[in-house]
Amino acid sequence: MSLLLAPWTRLSLLVALLLAAGVCVVLYEPQRLLSEGWPPGLPVGVAVLLFAGAYGVCTAALVPRPLLNLASGALFGSVFGLPAAVAGSVIGAGISFGLGRMMGRDALRPLIRGRWLQAADDQLARHGFRSMLAVRIFPGLPFAVANYGAALSRCGWLPFLLATAIGVVPNTAAYVVAGASASSPTSPAFLASFGFIAASAVGAAVVAWRKRHRLAPVRKSAPLPGRVPVRARELTPAHPPVVTAAPHGP
Repeated sequence: MSLLLAPWTRLSLLVALLLAAGVCVVLYEPQRLLSEGWPPGLPVGVAVLLFAGAYGVCTAALVPRPLLNLASGALFGSVFGLPAAVAGSVIGAGISFGLGRMMGRDALRPLIRGRWLQAADDQLARHGFRSMLAVRIFPGLPFAVANYGAALSRCGWLPFLLATAIGVVPNTAAYVVAGASASSPTSPAFLASFGFIAASAVGAAVVAWRKRHRLAPVRKSAPLPGRVPVRARELTPAHPPVVTAAPHGP
């Protein structure tokens, strides 16, 4: 029983589970919904809920979100497609976060030793909501990588899920609109959504470039020859006592 609860055993089970999910995705090809559509006669509300659940499972199985967002727009349009995609994103983020925290954190947590990793961990611990919101709004880091990476940190559940629900809306809406208007690629809606996707990618690159100095290693300059470091000067007495061999007193 203790072997099953060992950190590296749980991590191995998580890797096996993700591989099995990926194989199922390849075999069953959920992207066929893009061409075949949702089963006819199913109420829209039920279809949206089922799609959100399937979206979350596929996201946890490392299926790219842009494909799922396009499918949501193509199946339900912009009105129902956006809530379905956002709900699926939150469900998938919660599944990934929970799996990573329960099955992979204990094994991988001791490996967070580099300065960049420690800085990211401290940022998520102190400013979890703000940090995750920035990750969600400005794309660049893959969705699944951000989920499992946050699971290894000290970020809390509530900041993580709340930032995900708010931060994924802009880019998800752009992909959903693009999927809903894909049949007319010259329409203003499709061009506007495509332009927003490109602008957000450029914005993410600019923000990452400007914030790179926060995680850059600190360079320590060598002291000049003949100059005592500040710390050494603080520990050195200003007037050391003079000890002589002359007798004291009469």
